[in-house]
Amino acid sequence: MFEARALPDRLASVRDAHAPGVRVLDCERDFETLPPALAEDLGLLVDSLEPASYPAAWLPEDAPTLLARYASSDLTIGMPGDGSVAWTRQTDPPLVLVKPRVEGSPESFVEFLLAEAFVELGLDVPEHFIGFFEDSYRDLDRAVPLDPNGTYQVAAALYDGWIGLQTRAVFADWHDDRPTLADAWQDAGTRLEDRVAGLPQAVARGETDFADATELACAAIKHAIELPAPFAALDTDAYREHGPAYAIRWAEKTFTSLADE
Repeated sequence: MFEARALPDRLASVRDAHAPGVRVLDCERDFETLPPALAEDLGLLVDSLEPASYPAAWLPEDAPTLLARYASSDLTIGMPGDGSVAWTRQTDPPLVLVKPRVEGSPESFVEFLLAEAFVELGLDVPEHFIGFFEDSYRDLDRAVPLDPNGTYQVAAALYDGWIGLQTRAVFADWHDDRPTLADAWQDAGTRLEDRVAGLPQAVARGETDFADATELACAAIKHAIELPAPFAALDTDAYREHGPAYAIRWAEKTFTSLADE
């Protein structure tokens, strides 16, 4: 199921700079969340396992089952929204997991995804949005008038955007010493620009729901793309500094405005 992935020197140098000791594994099968038995198998490849655990009181009563499982003492590796490359600190050493879905993607883009994982690990941020919102996730749930899965998607997007506010400064510095990775970062952003610019119209026409639009807009933050309203309010130093409280206030104001329209 898992096989060590060899890294070219340019990626190994990013790992060594931001997340020394991290192991990178290719996964034989695709997944959002690893089946429990396979997650436990990771114990054969690392020194120890320490499942993440959060108070059940932080979750709304109707929270998705996977979120409740992740918050419990069960070892849960991978969650919806993690993308093609996921990382975890529930193992010692930490792991970066590369899913088969990356096959067919340009190698430069895959390398960027791996480099991004190393940078995120180096930030020492929570592995999942529940560690970001903590008990205020209930406040976000009240502010977002969507079903539990939609609220989960918005929360994951907002957290991704907050991390992106921090990682993009690192990516921008790569133009001098890691130009291949910098070009991949910039190219990925260029491919998003038109889609992001048209989000308000797509939502208004019913072609994109608001949770999907939030996910796309927040994913663009790491690429330093100009965002349209109401997402532009997330591309601010205030969001980076105030985190969950700012995100919840943004959600309250945004959905109130949408209801008024």
